[in-house]
Amino acid sequence: MLSTMQDVPLLVSRILTHGSTVHGRARVTTWTADAGPRRRTFAEIGARAAQLAHALRDELGVAPDDRVATLMWNNAEHVEAYFAIPCMGSVLHTLNLRLPPEQLTWIVNHAADRVILVNGTLLPLLAPLLPRLESVEHLVVVGPGDTSVLDGCRATVHEYESLIADRPQRYEWPELDERQAAAMCYTSGTTGEPKGVVYSHRSIYLHSMQVNMAESFSLTDRDTTLPIVPMFHVNAWGIPHAAFMTGINMLMTDRFLQPAAIAEMIEAERPTHAAAVPTIWQGLLAELAERPRDVSSVRQVIIGGSACPPSLMRDFQERHGIEVCHAWGMTETSPLGTTSHPPAGATGEEAWTYRFTQGRFPASVAARLIGPSGEVMPWDGTSTGELEVRGPWIAGAYFGGAGAEPLAPEDKFHDGWLRTGDVGAISPDGYLTLTDRAKDVIKSGGEWISSVELENHLMAHPDVAEAAVVAVPDAKWGERPLATVVLKEGAVADYATLRVFLTERVARWQVPERWTIVSAVPKTSVGKFDKKVIRRQYADGKLDVTVF
Repeated sequence: MLSTMQDVPLLVSRILTHGSTVHGRARVTTWTADAGPRRRTFAEIGARAAQLAHALRDELGVAPDDRVATLMWNNAEHVEAYFAIPCMGSVLHTLNLRLPPEQLTWIVNHAADRVILVNGTLLPLLAPLLPRLESVEHLVVVGPGDTSVLDGCRATVHEYESLIADRPQRYEWPELDERQAAAMCYTSGTTGEPKGVVYSHRSIYLHSMQVNMAESFSLTDRDTTLPIVPMFHVNAWGIPHAAFMTGINMLMTDRFLQPAAIAEMIEAERPTHAAAVPTIWQGLLAELAERPRDVSSVRQVIIGGSACPPSLMRDFQERHGIEVCHAWGMTETSPLGTTSHPPAGATGEEAWTYRFTQGRFPASVAARLIGPSGEVMPWDGTSTGELEVRGPWIAGAYFGGAGAEPLAPEDKFHDGWLRTGDVGAISPDGYLTLTDRAKDVIKSGGEWISSVELENHLMAHPDVAEAAVVAVPDAKWGERPLATVVLKEGAVADYATLRVFLTERVARWQVPERWTIVSAVPKTSVGKFDKKVIRRQYADGKLDVTVF
């Protein structure tokens, strides 16, 4: 028996049309250095997205399924590209501007990007790569920049505003197959070459609905969100698409990501919601302690990308009245996998216990834990295993390259599940607690030590700004933890003090014997601790290590 429901495809163009009409007065505000914030309504974004689509199709010859890349900051023009490119049937490919030049070059060639939209301020980054970008035919420069660095470039160079000027402000968006590719991101390539994840119109639409739900980000048209998470990082966690569904205003940072600038824009523009990785919030907390600002408008911040230290969550709540919501996800999960809102009735320390987890799975994300022998582990809050997930916005394969079939390597996908590489436990009511990445867990004398747990305890010490813990070889135990610590300015704590601090919080055998103080923990292109760099520095003897 079939249903009597209409079969209407779930398309990004429906999100754009809804946002630019029903929520046409909502605004995208882009922060600037000295010209004052630039404001553009959703209605204007919709009209300019149509103009951009006409320009790409009519002037540049962009066809369905062609990849159009963006090398851009978070700003209104990037939002226009977010919608114009997939709505016209082409594929939006956001480029991570923090990747090494070799990886960025490889990614552009692997995706076979025909066009790159680039902010003028990023031309010095892009220009040296152009001779090696095999498929790029057009560059569209957005905003001011020194275009002289493009002299001799074989691609045709266009200026964004001139390109879209005088073009129709309406576009007959095609009725696409909802399973068609809409956007793509590449993983950061911490092991091997980066891998391409291709999102469908359907997956983006369903993911946007989940982002807006109360159990997730709870975005409404009465609020303003500050997505500090870059738009090249897993579609800014789905916030731009979700915003056009609900009409929440967006405050965009452009290139101004320093703690002082963020504090200034919060005080001036009064956002109620924000999202970024932990390192951003650690910097903002230190900035507010040194130079207080009025950030009282912010009610909730979403922290994802890597585990958030509980001490950071408590500090924001107790010092500034800002609720920190922990979230977990990855490029392959669009990225929303869990959010850590406590269940109804949980108060006080019980509520904190829930908030310190990675959070609860929504209905559309199925999860299981696989033990070391391949067995499915129970959801009892203590049994651990590698997390596997599946759902309508979870990747089932990687992009195989221009014109190639998708790839589903056995080490990442099997039985219809995505192997996340994260190790943890799940409570009976569906709350995920990650203890480590499978590659980062420390295997010492036949027992596992969680590097994340040690890091969180160390960062709870008042003298510690950051701490990363990695496994290093040990002749007796196989592996032992190395603690890499960044001390706050004026700190007086020494290794002995920190060891005692840890001994009071973890089993004595888990306390590291090897310690080093550094000026900063190395980070990946998306702000996570880059532990492979620390391990390599240790192996090469480049760290000043004290052994107890």
